[in-house]
Amino acid sequence: MHFAHDDLPLLDTLQDFMKSHVFPAEKVLEEQLETIPLWTTAPIVQELKAAARERGLWNLFRDLPNLEYARVAEVSGWSPHLAPEAMNCAAPDTGNMEVISQFGTEAQKEQWLKPLLEGEIRSAFCMTEPEVASSDASNITTSIRREGDEYVIDGRKWFASGAMNPNCKIFIVMGKSDPDADRHRQQSMILVPRDTPGIDVKRSMHVFGFNDGHHGGHAEIIFSGVRVPASNMIANEGDGFAIAQARLGPGRIHHCMRLIGMAERALSLMCQRAQSRIAFGKPVAQQGVVMDWIAESRVRIEQARLLVLKTAWLMDTVGNKGAHTEIQAIKIAVPLMAEWVLDKAIQVHGGGGVSQEFPLSSLWAAARTLRLADGPDEVHKMSLARRELKQYQS
Repeated sequence: MHFAHDDLPLLDTLQDFMKSHVFPAEKVLEEQLETIPLWTTAPIVQELKAAARERGLWNLFRDLPNLEYARVAEVSGWSPHLAPEAMNCAAPDTGNMEVISQFGTEAQKEQWLKPLLEGEIRSAFCMTEPEVASSDASNITTSIRREGDEYVIDGRKWFASGAMNPNCKIFIVMGKSDPDADRHRQQSMILVPRDTPGIDVKRSMHVFGFNDGHHGGHAEIIFSGVRVPASNMIANEGDGFAIAQARLGPGRIHHCMRLIGMAERALSLMCQRAQSRIAFGKPVAQQGVVMDWIAESRVRIEQARLLVLKTAWLMDTVGNKGAHTEIQAIKIAVPLMAEWVLDKAIQVHGGGGVSQEFPLSSLWAAARTLRLADGPDEVHKMSLARRELKQYQS
């Protein structure tokens, strides 16, 4: 396993872009979000997209091996509200693009993948439902019913990330197409244009009090007799569960890659703050408990990074299935690590740490949310434990 950074010149370009464009744009984004209609894309984001594209920092999730993309995603994680979208590498678009690319027809790719890759439109993934425990994807109740040359969709989804943005033009909806089939063959995925009659984007779901307006929010959506052509089905009826698994693996590692960068930024801010504040006659940085937090943060970040890089390397060399154990391991370990480091950085910042003055509270909310998104900790631990126990079953 070769994890050196000196063979990826793109990293230098990205780091320069972060310093010259992204970090200065953070305050601009805050100001613009107060003056533009809620959910719309801020002008500064469009400017960053153009600048990123000029520098070749575009669709890198698609163009780079996982091991190289892991390094890129970590750097973008220093500013997760701006950098990923600027490079057209933001969730849920990345996962949706991978689904259409891997499973879509040529017509579906032409209609939806092409404008997504160009950054002309956004998309949403509609899987989670309020009435069932969505940690078990076989639970979903939204119906996808065939009627002649159309499918009819009825159901209620929530936490459809990005769906509040008016530029979100396409939903990938997971629903139940055959309740009598085998448990993992009952579900299908279908493309549903946002402007289809019968769709009601009802409200935004807040996440720890944040509306995530910069990302297009997380919508609750009602589908009532929504009709789309049968050609909008992704792959075949009954393939939905398998497609979901194929989609969520890379998505989980992308989140974990960015979390390393979020933790690194938190540690950097913690050290700067601790050096600049005096408490009880000496800098906060010289208080024993703070020194312990700083040292522990460095250890935890390094451990998590190595596990993420190993996982990315395995995905490149033996494929997603061969890296299944490690993908689950990082999904358990990395959000917990980032949450812990961010918590200590907030503590060192005092009241400022929970305010809008610093990015720490929103970064903490993102890290804590990722212990639920793409499968809660407990589900990954259960699956991981079963794999370990199999070795000892006679």
